[in-house]
Amino acid sequence: MAKEWPIVNRYRVGDPVTVRAHFPSGHARAPFYTRGHSGEVVRVTGPFRNAEERAYGRTGARVPLYRVQIRQRDLWPDYVGSSGDTLVVDLYEHWLEPGDRR
Repeated sequence: MAKEWPIVNRYRVGDPVTVRAHFPSGHARAPFYTRGHSGEVVRVTGPFRNAEERAYGRTGARVPLYRVQIRQRDLWPDYVGSSGDTLVVDLYEHWLEPGDRR
């Protein structure tokens, strides 16, 4: 059995992040409507096996998974709810880039 190295998380709770605006073919685990939008890490939940690889029958490397909160108005400009409403989405680290502090 191959040795697995410890996982180092790139982000911490409170860090601003931007979901990569990347559109690969095949199985992707970042909702389309979140791509290109910024939010904040609210929880580090993993590492977990990469579901994008597992969808094709591969083992999947262990990848950090983050719970990211994004303001609804940032996702949908016509949003009529409260300005404090947010969406929370779980995203693998390779879908995230450092974001700007607001």
